[in-house]
Amino acid sequence: MGLVEAWGGTAIGWILANIIEAFWNFGYAITHPGLWLNWSDPQALMRFIYYGASVELFFVFLVFVIILTVCGMVWNSFMWGMVRAFEGFSNTVGRVAAWAGLAMVLQQIVIIFMQRVFAVSELSFGFGKVVTFPISWWSEELKLYNALVVSLCIAWTFVQGGHVRVDLVYSTVRFRTKRAIDMFGSIFFMLPAATLIWLYSWFFLWRHLVVPNPSASDTLDRLLAKSRALRWNVETIGFSPNGFNAYFLFKVLLVLFTALLFLQAITFFYRSYLEWKEGEESEAKYLDRDVTGDPTADLVAKIH
Repeated sequence: MGLVEAWGGTAIGWILANIIEAFWNFGYAITHPGLWLNWSDPQALMRFIYYGASVELFFVFLVFVIILTVCGMVWNSFMWGMVRAFEGFSNTVGRVAAWAGLAMVLQQIVIIFMQRVFAVSELSFGFGKVVTFPISWWSEELKLYNALVVSLCIAWTFVQGGHVRVDLVYSTVRFRTKRAIDMFGSIFFMLPAATLIWLYSWFFLWRHLVVPNPSASDTLDRLLAKSRALRWNVETIGFSPNGFNAYFLFKVLLVLFTALLFLQAITFFYRSYLEWKEGEESEAKYLDRDVTGDPTADLVAKIH
């Protein structure tokens, strides 16, 4: 009998048991990668799907974050290093993904030009290997660029201070009170929201990639039983006969969006804690914000 079954009579016992078992689960997964990464085996793929949004993964992630947080609180330089690394990653992903906005505009111009001037029904793009699809396909594919910007630029926008904030009392309180509010928001709003989105988006993604469809309510044994008939069935149905037919990519982006939200919530907590501990002189320390070329906007960015 496992610890969870033995201690699961109370909420505290259940949590403690899962935290202790997280070390075993992580070690077992690392030392037996073929059980969940060998996707040529249907059972391994089903294990990957199950554990990707499982209680076991949640507690492994929780223990990992707790260990990093404790180490960072003891050695603040280590926590600052994590803040710089995580914010640097978010900035890099966002700055690269933001170019999808330019690609969207240029493609829309080409589509309008080819439709109105040459009245063509198909459009080819590519160098060496040319990809040809109907104009309607390229028109609907523009939604993917928009989804790229929204999903992959969320953390970058947060680091840059670009999200809208509803301020009722925040601007009137002291510096350390602001950082306490930020820490509270990270733990009790951002992380729970990201967890809920992940639980729904993970199985939403796989329901459009494989059959039989996995469900969040399925037990591991139930999914392993389904693996006997498992086959890939990637979603290729569009809204129109000649329209964009790779809508499974939107489900992938939803999962990536949630992962970036997780990372930014943890990063924001770390930065808020360090600024709370070190005081006003640490405000915006190591913060890498973009230079726009507007002197007034850049000055405001540096101040905040």
